Amino acid sequence: MSTDDAAAVNFSELVNKNKQTLDRLRAAPRLLLHRRDGEDLVLTTATRAEQDRTVVSAATRMLTAIARHDPDSRELLLDILPDAFPWVRFLPDPDAHAFAVELVDTMRAADSVGNTASVARTLTAWQHTAEAHSDPELPPVAIRTAPRPATDR
Repeated sequence: MSTDDAAAVNFSELVNKNKQTLDRLRAAPRLLLHRRDGEDLVLTTATRAEQDRTVVSAATRMLTAIARHDPDSRELLLDILPDAFPWVRFLPDPDAHAFAVELVDTMRAADSVGNTASVARTLTAWQHTAEAHSDPELPPVAIRTAPRPATDR
């Protein structure tokens, strides 16, 4: 979830001026609550959270259905991945294909349990793999022995 469209407030404002702070949810879809002693929090309405979940689920279901049922769409997916994730250009072709398959499978599995953390981990792991391939100073053996991205299937 992006916090780009969130209004930012200090957590203490929610505690001390809760009505005024919560009124800000009318103007913004979510509030980013900054905390001094912990990770920032995002506050939204239950309706908005459900809408976000519905949209992510629909996009995931459409992408996975296309990728699984149309052989030509698999090639299209490989063609569009660099637009979505420019670092894919550093992956060798077999790795780019493996990334596409793993991403679609992980998105489908994550959607089925309603938790996108595994998708974020998959993306991060493959991005690190691409970064390793992008470094001409890194010996090829270091890339081959680097841990492969883990899947949560």
